[in-house]
Amino acid sequence: MLLVDLRDHPALVPAVAAAHVQAFGGLLPDWTVAQAEAELRAQQRDAIPCTWLVLDAGDWLGSVSLLHDDHEQIRGWSPWLASLYVKPGARGRGVGAALVAHAIAQAAAFGVPELYLYCEASMVAWYRSLGWCEHTRLQLGPLAITVMRIDTRAR
Repeated sequence: MLLVDLRDHPALVPAVAAAHVQAFGGLLPDWTVAQAEAELRAQQRDAIPCTWLVLDAGDWLGSVSLLHDDHEQIRGWSPWLASLYVKPGARGRGVGAALVAHAIAQAAAFGVPELYLYCEASMVAWYRSLGWCEHTRLQLGPLAITVMRIDTRAR
């Protein structure tokens, strides 16, 4: 398993964009693969927004991003761990946990003291196991979500 910056693997942008739209497009019904590709191509290397991948045997297994804003309805907190995605065949192998740990470490390196994410209730215990705390609960479009936070300096 190798963690890499998406910017170093531009040929993977279309596949990552398509996976993100399929996984998260329900919250943004007008979001297209072309828009997702443009957003991923605009990522930065040593600042937010940025995206990393886990590669294994030449294939990408998952991705995670740091964003300033993750959804127009929740702009009160920033920055966000966002778009954590692990391909179904790679789940349960530590890929997601490795991506989350890397994103937290990078946020700390960028001088970010607190990082936020949102998830559905079914994922709260998993994020808790990685050190995240519940911040608040709210309705985001059709989803009831939990906003979670982590102190990046405590890692």
